Amino acid sequence: MFMESFAVGCLACNCTILACDRTKEAVIIDPGDEKDKILKIVNDNNLQVKYLLHTHAHFDHIGAAGPMKREGYGKIMLHKGDNFLYDALEQQGRMFGFDLPPKDTVDEAIEDEDEISFGDHHLKILHTPGHTPGSCSFVLEDEDLLFTGDTLFRRSIGRTDLPGGDFSQIMDSIQGKLLKLDKDYKIIPGHGECTCLSEESRANPFLKG
Repeated sequence: MFMESFAVGCLACNCTILACDRTKEAVIIDPGDEKDKILKIVNDNNLQVKYLLHTHAHFDHIGAAGPMKREGYGKIMLHKGDNFLYDALEQQGRMFGFDLPPKDTVDEAIEDEDEISFGDHHLKILHTPGHTPGSCSFVLEDEDLLFTGDTLFRRSIGRTDLPGGDFSQIMDSIQGKLLKLDKDYKIIPGHGECTCLSEESRANPFLKG
């Protein structure tokens, strides 16, 4: 399977391109910024983008989705719990001093336990609210990978002081869903370094006691 994960934008959101080696069908997780950088990788490897899949709707994770969709690169997928954030995307950017390109419509709503297929691979959707109401994590079982967005980081968790954030919810999502998964998945978070479930269970200060 093809995979490239890299930081984009001023807030260094981790964007990941996943693709099936056989069919070249691809999913892009959290295309937050730097459209041209993302599309160079896509085009250099002759990938066909099927979905633009988002862990949540903060601008640094979804800002490039509209321009990419308008150029024919995939459908925008987002949990409906974050529609209010996506509707206010341009305002989000202005709050942080960024002028964002115009958004486009969300094509499909993702739900807990959905499966997203691309070629021979499948991503399972886990609704993990708390950072935002619609925050989701994605499990790629055949590669033992877990994409947690801004729910769980290496030695930290997502902030809950922004609109829609809820500390009790994020703790329930981490302890009740992520830490109960049946493998020690490698975690690719929304920002920062990779980690794994066993490491966070053992050493994350928010998950002790």
